[in-house]
Amino acid sequence: MLKQPDRKVSRERRHRRLRKKIFGLPERPRLAVFRSLRHIYAQLIDDTKGITLAAASTLDPEVKQNLTGNPGSVAGAKAVGEAIARRALAKGITKVVFDRGGHLY
Repeated sequence: MLKQPDRKVSRERRHRRLRKKIFGLPERPRLAVFRSLRHIYAQLIDDTKGITLAAASTLDPEVKQNLTGNPGSVAGAKAVGEAIARRALAKGITKVVFDRGGHLY
């Protein structure tokens, strides 16, 4: 009988494979998105210095007040996307590299 592959191990393997190709620079940072069952988090990362340039999540007060319904829903993702876009434009960032973290988005 065949053993089912562990989903977490498979996702981490895909993420490592993706990260070989994806690298965030100061002028084009990496947009990392994490989605839990209740919340959505996004951050812009400069991999040359190893710092986060901007971040947004459904836990931010600014996002919470514009949110209607469940924070882990499509409306929550839209609110986080708009917030991270505003913060990126404020720092002069217009292009990003999307890091899907091994997930299928």
